[in-house]
Amino acid sequence: MRQHPISPVTEPLQYRAIGVVRGQYVPSDSEQLTRGLIRTDDGSEIDAVVLGRVLSLVRRHLDLERSHLWVVYPRCREPGALHLQMVGVWEPSTLSEAEPEADGEAEPEALATVEALATAEAEPSSDALPEGDDYFSVRGELIYTRPDAKELVVKVRQRPRPDGSRPQPFKLPLRGEVPLAHLRHFVSLDLRRLGHHLELEHFEVIGPVAQRGNRGGKGRPQRPVSGGPSGSPSGPKAGHRSAVSRPGG
Repeated sequence: MRQHPISPVTEPLQYRAIGVVRGQYVPSDSEQLTRGLIRTDDGSEIDAVVLGRVLSLVRRHLDLERSHLWVVYPRCREPGALHLQMVGVWEPSTLSEAEPEADGEAEPEALATVEALATAEAEPSSDALPEGDDYFSVRGELIYTRPDAKELVVKVRQRPRPDGSRPQPFKLPLRGEVPLAHLRHFVSLDLRRLGHHLELEHFEVIGPVAQRGNRGGKGRPQRPVSGGPSGSPSGPKAGHRSAVSRPGG
């Protein structure tokens, strides 16, 4: 039985981008619940879509007039505008009896999140997370960092789909300070959502990302190597941890 909506890391170089946001989901169309926005408790309105099996929970078990703690995948389609893909709801105290039905395809971690809701203990205390609301975990390759401006970008690779195709990696612009020496390294970031931005609280540098040799002559940029089914490249397991007291500090 899972006691947390975000599953633990199982590989040193495991890519991911996942978090939790508390707010009210407002569908764009009352008949089509898949698209809308999350009106967060701090007053932000964030574009959102409902993915996979969680749609049955939204339709059958949730009061959309209330605020819930949503499990989400963060994306950034436009500069300064956070986009969220909703893959679960963390509310064991009220959803322990829910039985989600298959409704389209979802990523493996999304399925695990929804299934956890159906088996979690119905105790109100289990709804609270030690990291608090608006916590995000992002793991990937640091491809841009500008410490003086508190800007960084992480590239995240996704798992292959059931048909064997591999989705394109995506980039997440974030706020915080990571030294330039860690560029092209695999990093694990703990972040907090503030408005439409994800701000760095702590980071861990896992190790350098393996780069492919040049093909076709000098001057061609190197590209990271992707690995097996998890999408993790090979590399060192050792890392070191640093802390940032506040992104603006």
